[in-house]
Amino acid sequence: MTRKSLPVVDSDTLAIRRASRIVGTRIAIACTAVVLLVIVAVFVYILSEISPAELFEPVPDTHNLQVSAVKLLRAAAVLGVALIVLAGGLSWLVTRRAVQPLGEALRIQRAFVADASHELRTPLAVLGARLQILQRSLPADDPSATVVAELRSDTTDLVHIVNDLLESAEIGGTVVDDTVVTDVPAVVAAAVASMALIGVDKHITIDLDAQHAVFARVPASSLTRSVVALLDNALRFAPEGSVISVQVAVHKKIVAVTVRDRGPGIQGIDPARIFDRFAHSSMAVGGGGDAHTGYGIGLSLVRDIAVRHGGSVTVVDSSAAGTAIRFVVPREKGA
Repeated sequence: MTRKSLPVVDSDTLAIRRASRIVGTRIAIACTAVVLLVIVAVFVYILSEISPAELFEPVPDTHNLQVSAVKLLRAAAVLGVALIVLAGGLSWLVTRRAVQPLGEALRIQRAFVADASHELRTPLAVLGARLQILQRSLPADDPSATVVAELRSDTTDLVHIVNDLLESAEIGGTVVDDTVVTDVPAVVAAAVASMALIGVDKHITIDLDAQHAVFARVPASSLTRSVVALLDNALRFAPEGSVISVQVAVHKKIVAVTVRDRGPGIQGIDPARIFDRFAHSSMAVGGGGDAHTGYGIGLSLVRDIAVRHGGSVTVVDSSAAGTAIRFVVPREKGA
């Protein structure tokens, strides 16, 4: 059976909606508190002026209008509810207008990423072509043939990353092909094996915990780049001689890949913001690695990939004992 492609959910749109909900809710709560305070004040004043026995007695008016205290209190309550509903509606409208500049700023960021990615595609294509020519010209027993092959592979990875950047810069209009099924532990194991070479110089080991095969509808290339980005981040912040743990776990309908380092934790920025494009944390201190620019566009790309395939990425722990980031994607049914 052929499955239909799914519409892409834009992570920036989700961020704007989330900001709108938070701001709108806070405004509505503030307005509600003010209205309730006024209502309570009216109730207290009326009840202080009359005795309980007089609550249901009509009070004569000079214009022959009769009204009881209970009816007056009921009218005040109805008016209060109407004001609360009005405040909620107004807060929603005001919030929609207030976040428009945020949406424009995010649009400009995406345009920059798209432009930069387009500029990188041509030189990377030229570099790959030259490496291909060089590889073909080398004898089979040439000792540098292996290095050239690895350089071609690295160049191909860079091209894929640029393509992912272009995809993440698209706002709507793109679709995700959900027909690709990937063995998550196998892909994670390959990413761990490649990144383990980077940790050798710092005497950092990467420990993988993945017990059995489990599948998810996410392309292997996208999953690989996500895990590589998380491991690259962990390696930059991990102290020498430490261990980075990677765990692949299944929780009902999801597959979770958790990367934990033993660095000093996220500093100088709210952990919830490290997945924002161009967000940076402060430099690691106290022997916590060699990071100077902190979290950059790599984690933003991980978030875009996760959201694009119906998943998420979050910081589940950050302290002086280290940081743990969890990448979650929906589990393939029946797998």
